[in-house]
Amino acid sequence: MAVALLVLKLCLVVESSLSPNDKIAWLPGQPLVGFQQFSGYVSVDDKKQKSLFYYFVEAEIDPASKPLVLWLNGGPGCSSLGVGAFSENGPFRPNGQVLVRNEYSWNREANMLYLETPVGVGFSYSTDTSSYVAVNDQVTARDNLVFLQRWLLKFPQYKHRDLFITGESYAGHYIPQLAKLMIEFSRKERLFNLKGVALGNPVLEFATDFNSRAEYFWSHGLISDSTYNLFTSACNYSRYVSEYYRSSVSPICSKVMSLVGRETSRFVDKYDVTLDVCIPSVLSQSKVISPQQLGERIDVCVEDETVNYLNRLDVQKAFHARLVGVRRWDVCSDVLDYDMLDVETPMISLVGSLIKSGIRVLVYSGDQDSVIPLTGSRTVVQRLANELGLNATVPYRVWFGGQQVGGWTQVYGDILSFATIRGASHEAPFSQPERSLVLFKSFLKGSPLPEVF
Repeated sequence: MAVALLVLKLCLVVESSLSPNDKIAWLPGQPLVGFQQFSGYVSVDDKKQKSLFYYFVEAEIDPASKPLVLWLNGGPGCSSLGVGAFSENGPFRPNGQVLVRNEYSWNREANMLYLETPVGVGFSYSTDTSSYVAVNDQVTARDNLVFLQRWLLKFPQYKHRDLFITGESYAGHYIPQLAKLMIEFSRKERLFNLKGVALGNPVLEFATDFNSRAEYFWSHGLISDSTYNLFTSACNYSRYVSEYYRSSVSPICSKVMSLVGRETSRFVDKYDVTLDVCIPSVLSQSKVISPQQLGERIDVCVEDETVNYLNRLDVQKAFHARLVGVRRWDVCSDVLDYDMLDVETPMISLVGSLIKSGIRVLVYSGDQDSVIPLTGSRTVVQRLANELGLNATVPYRVWFGGQQVGGWTQVYGDILSFATIRGASHEAPFSQPERSLVLFKSFLKGSPLPEVF
């Protein structure tokens, strides 16, 4: 008994001493704020020295009463720090040499935890470079689970706090698999109080999600009738992607994709078909799951303030970050060898199992995204609701953000929701921050989206 008490006391000493070491005193160029920030590393494999980098921002007001939200970007292999935190829903955005406040930061409603995962992404690293080879969904989910377990040792005040997981794109794979492991772990030890997951423009069902692209292109005038017919019969997009990642693109798929590429034009941002500006590389997470069309070179902005900011030595020092095995911080990893065939594994049945476990699920779509279009996501959610026998508790209707229509929504059984964000891109909080914050706030509360303005 005495030994057990001694061990407990030692653990408490470790817990209380770690998080202050990760506290960010001041980020270069940041405005004055009243909330605390932390960042640093959590080892997820001591033998291979695999360490995941995180950035944690406490809620602006009364963080002790607010939930904990884990945000994951996709790729696979793209940074939740550079994309999620610094271009989408974090408290700051780089502007030249300084940071400016994001008026619609999600830490207005929650304590936000951004994780660069898997190892090899951003500042996350392993001293054993074999850790970057043959990385897959299973390895990523396991490492993410260990991260959360050990992160809660640093921040014990967040144990048992209401916990939500949110993210976008390939996080449609990351999040359900992590949530499944968390539920399994909780049967042995009560640590996580997982309440819900929100998936933005997610990859959930490979064929449905990817093949909805053809209709989206055609309905928005990006391709001709004849090319649409070829794109839906001779070679659909899921077939092309499967062939691409097996290095065996057939002549017919090569022909079809050349036509699609020529008609859609490389001067249109596929992740926001209404955007008429250059494509920032901070939005490049989706380009990993969307291979370059044959003969097409992805254009990015020369000036990328997030990349410039995170590669400053004073910024890295403030973040307690270091570069290991790479020369610079990048939005998406070029050292990570991810098993891209995992994209073909459907996640929607796993989402169904989360719902059966009582976990609320929101699938939302920026409606200007042609990479993972809303039509595919809506179809997948409707099919899942039917399979689970969930009736519509909120019929398909508009919702409001401010004094304008924010999008459309439908809720099934008060546990499964679908929503669109009007005018939003693949990275919805980047392009429609105010509407995205309204959606996030409703999601946390478990309440329907506003019917009136």
